[in-house]
Amino acid sequence: MKIGVVVFPGSNCDHDMIYTLQNLGHEVVELWHKDTDLKQVEMVAIPGGFSYGDYLRSGAIARFSPIMDSVIDFANAGGYVLGVCNGFQVLCESGLLPGTLLHNTSHTFVCKNVHLSPASKTAAISANLDTERTYKIPVAHGEGRYYASDEVLDQLEANDQILFRYASADGHISEEANFNGASRNIAGVCNAGKNVFGMMPHPERAADINLGNEDGRLLFDSLFSNISATAQA
Repeated sequence: MKIGVVVFPGSNCDHDMIYTLQNLGHEVVELWHKDTDLKQVEMVAIPGGFSYGDYLRSGAIARFSPIMDSVIDFANAGGYVLGVCNGFQVLCESGLLPGTLLHNTSHTFVCKNVHLSPASKTAAISANLDTERTYKIPVAHGEGRYYASDEVLDQLEANDQILFRYASADGHISEEANFNGASRNIAGVCNAGKNVFGMMPHPERAADINLGNEDGRLLFDSLFSNISATAQA
């Protein structure tokens, strides 16, 4: 698959994403924020970092980059888009995903491993995952508290759009595991069409045996196997 990785001023996880996607056997091209040509990619990935220095609020300026108009058109036409951390924030600011990301309740930057419980059984990135176990994935954010109105949250639940929830290592979804105060422990969501995915944790940082953790690779395996199956149907 040919995948474009968007690079903004301040992106600092772009090479992590590029390395992981290439290691998984995909062709990767960089998409500079000032460009509008998506170079005929089959999927777009928006990596983490601090686009435009997180001025105003995270993702608010990046949303108006020329490349994002093309990404929005691509997504609205059914193209697959994955946003991680700052990428998730950009997708919410762009209106491609519901809700928003607020400051962590601790008002501190949190960088650590957390455990995710997969939720959606119909979204490509989580459909193949084992709901009886958790997945250890790193987080690194100060504005990662997912928030939406109760009405929107109920719609996400009803439409199976919640990808992951923060949980304890043994899978218990609790207030104690919800380190950033996210609504209903939500760590990631997708759009109603299930072609746009956003999550705060970094699966690309847990997808290499040299890092001692390949749980993130399982998320990518689920994503690409289901995209491939859809393309062949």
